[in-house]
Amino acid sequence: MIHFQLVALSGTKFDDDVYEVILPTLDGEIGVLQDHMPLVSVATTGAIAVRRDAKDSDAARDFFATNGGVIEVSGNTLRVLVDEADHADDINEAEAEAAMERAQKMKLEAKDQVSLEHAQAIVDRHAVRLQVANLKRRHQKR
Repeated sequence: MIHFQLVALSGTKFDDDVYEVILPTLDGEIGVLQDHMPLVSVATTGAIAVRRDAKDSDAARDFFATNGGVIEVSGNTLRVLVDEADHADDINEAEAEAAMERAQKMKLEAKDQVSLEHAQAIVDRHAVRLQVANLKRRHQKR
């Protein structure tokens, strides 16, 4: 087992021993298991998948939407520090879809590069939130 801590600005989102964690990085997704080599990396905007036990099915995984941060693996501890993280169960799809539409409108109406980049970051954030909500819903149907 590896101890996984997911910490956002609003507080600790997850703190428990787990079997496996899949994380989005600049080089693609990585899996972290017990006895992983030491690592410091950048977490990109994406979904974090947590498998609590080796016998757990994909449907039993916990999913979190994050918008980037820092990953540290040391010993059998994995720490991920992010600005925000939303558990799949806490994402309201209707609200996320409405926020996505507002962000896409902001992007279309952007008058300069800074406004465009800000709007794109918001679009990316809500796209991940919708992806994570969809992952959870899809696995619950199985």
